[in-house]
Amino acid sequence: MLPTERLSYSAITERPALKLPDGARMAVWVIVNIEEWDPKETMPRTVLTPPAGGAPMPDVPNWAWHEYGNRVGFWRMLKVLDQHGIKAVLAINGKAIATYEPIARAAHERGWEFVGHGFGQKNMQKVPDEREDIRKTKDAIRAFTGRDPRGWLGPGLTETWETPDILVEEGFDYVCDWVLDDEPVVLKTRTKPIVNIPYTQECNDVAMMLIQHHKASEYYDRAVDQFDQIYGDSEDSARVLALVVHPYIMGAPHRLKHFARVFDHIAQHKDVVYRTGGEIYDWFLGQRPDALAAPKP
Repeated sequence: MLPTERLSYSAITERPALKLPDGARMAVWVIVNIEEWDPKETMPRTVLTPPAGGAPMPDVPNWAWHEYGNRVGFWRMLKVLDQHGIKAVLAINGKAIATYEPIARAAHERGWEFVGHGFGQKNMQKVPDEREDIRKTKDAIRAFTGRDPRGWLGPGLTETWETPDILVEEGFDYVCDWVLDDEPVVLKTRTKPIVNIPYTQECNDVAMMLIQHHKASEYYDRAVDQFDQIYGDSEDSARVLALVVHPYIMGAPHRLKHFARVFDHIAQHKDVVYRTGGEIYDWFLGQRPDALAAPKP
């Protein structure tokens, strides 16, 4: 199915208003991405170019650069989230649950939601069997948390032409790859629909720091500007803001304080709530009870 066959154009100004409980006007969800990089494969990202170019193996400096985030950076970020009482979402590679068990345990103990993020950190177009990869990820999360994951985030937001179809058939409620709205939207599949929860490429530390090469403070500046605009937009209908981080990026010593300052700003607004992806999904269906109904013939 083409993207334009999965959903029709919809102007956000022409939809019925969405309302959050207790007078809240905006929902924020924080997604922490935990990945396992295979040292036998080309690194998904690099910070240091080898002197002779190419993709040498083992690529120790770039593998170690990422590994720092899981060994040190995550725990800095966790302290910030704990200080603000934020229940975040852990988007995690299936095989990373065992490799980085203390991270998974810390998230589970705090009631974070686990979202499938591929079994390993590889484009979904490059895995040998997409359905098997999704199933293995789901099984790893279920084995650790005792429940199936409800949400899916493709590594690098990658999908094949069939990803939404397979996700529905494997029991997922929502996906995050379709970064095209500030409200949840419904995607058609070959069976029943799936919901896309608003994610972000703009307030995503990969885009800012590794691709656009901004200084560390850009995360704070952009997150606050994005928050302020969406907060204003939500005066008459609730909106959703995503904040996306990776421990090897925003957990670095020189960036952490800019991540922390974002939540100090949000705390000044008492009509903003933090939610997980599953909680946003449930709220949305409460507001749009017919959203997943099969289209009339």
